[in-house]
Amino acid sequence: MTLPIWRKSSYSDAQGQDCVEVASLDKTRIGLRDSKHPTRGHLSLPAPSFRALLSTVRATHP
Repeated sequence: MTLPIWRKSSYSDAQGQDCVEVASLDKTRIGLRDSKHPTRGHLSLPAPSFRALLSTVRATHP
C-alpha cells in the first residue's frame, strides 16, 4: 500500500486560513482533510460523490 499524496485544493484561501487538501486514496475513493490539522484524520468519499461535491462548489462559488 502506498501513502496518499495530498495536495492543496485550488479553493483554499490564499492566506492559509481555510485550507483543504485532497488525495486519491485508491481507484475508487477520494480523501479530504484540513491541512492545518493533517493528523486529525480525513473524510473518504466515493469518487462519484467527490465529483458531485466539486460540481456543487463550482456552481455556488464561481
